[in-house]
Amino acid sequence: MDIGGRLRAVRESRNMSQRELAARAGLTSGAISLIEQNKSSPSVASLKALLDGIPMTMSEFFAEVEARGAPKYFYATSEFVELSPQDIGLGDRAARLSLRQLGNASEHSLQILHENYPPGTDTGPDMLSHEGEEAGIVVSGIIEVTVADQVRVLNPGEGYLFDSRLPHRFRNIGDTDCVVISACTPPTF
Repeated sequence: MDIGGRLRAVRESRNMSQRELAARAGLTSGAISLIEQNKSSPSVASLKALLDGIPMTMSEFFAEVEARGAPKYFYATSEFVELSPQDIGLGDRAARLSLRQLGNASEHSLQILHENYPPGTDTGPDMLSHEGEEAGIVVSGIIEVTVADQVRVLNPGEGYLFDSRLPHRFRNIGDTDCVVISACTPPTF
């Protein structure tokens, strides 16, 4: 997907300058220019900050128009929407995190994600917090989950469920990929 072109189109459709978006997102206008030219790929946290400045959810940003007509109930693996850019050597641990969304969450009240955390990846140094609730089950590997002041290492078959307004973070402390199937309501990415 052309993340830079999509960001530019959304920003321009809102009659917003790069400078204005930079001020709202806490980034430099130069960084936004590089992202819009696809010369730099934003981390998940940076992209979320940019979209919060617009404002727009990640699911809206990455939404692909589902065919009108008959409702769509089933999705092949290739039809999942990748919500986070892949690691391009920028050194950001979260850049290697893969969040693949089932369907178009902007058309539903529930968001389902297939998450893949390679060894050493995490959701970034800052704790996440957003409206809603989230839950997940570890399919393979291990993941350290921090919610507020509680930290727990989860193994395959174990899960979590919490109010996502609480500060939280996910980190693969193992030596193999960790796969998590998660749900969030309402959709926040």
